[in-house]
Amino acid sequence: MTVEIRSEHPRGRGLTPRLRVRLRALLAAMGRAGQAVSVLLTDDRRIRTLNRRWRGTDRPTDVLSFPAHDPPGSGPELGDVAISLDTAARRARREGRPLRGEVERYLVHGLLHLAGHDHHGRAEAAAMAAEEARLLGADGMIADARAPAAPGRRPRARRRG
Repeated sequence: MTVEIRSEHPRGRGLTPRLRVRLRALLAAMGRAGQAVSVLLTDDRRIRTLNRRWRGTDRPTDVLSFPAHDPPGSGPELGDVAISLDTAARRARREGRPLRGEVERYLVHGLLHLAGHDHHGRAEAAAMAAEEARLLGADGMIADARAPAAPGRRPRARRRG
């Protein structure tokens, strides 16, 4: 299994060793221990550039996934995941989660996209939410996005890669 984690963000250097261990465990839990993955920890500016270039959306986002093969998950490399630590830090602070936990949520979400999961339709979203919950041992990004807002709290706009 080849896993590469690169950080362009100062806060990423401290997360990288633990994230590498977690990434290997997640791939094993997904039955994809033999597949290669690369992860980029970056900032809002860089992820905005990637989002504009590859998705035509000129704004930062939380996580982007770039499958290496079509169909996703079908080759020896799963692909690449880019995570904005700026967005993760803001959301973690706002929702009372540690940054490491928020980054792991983004990582799981991105890995599932690389493996071929999606959340455009209701059934696809339910299946992806269940897989996120299984891998995280808690609700992931799909369940969080579909949960009703608490009283007095605005629903959040969700942008996914």
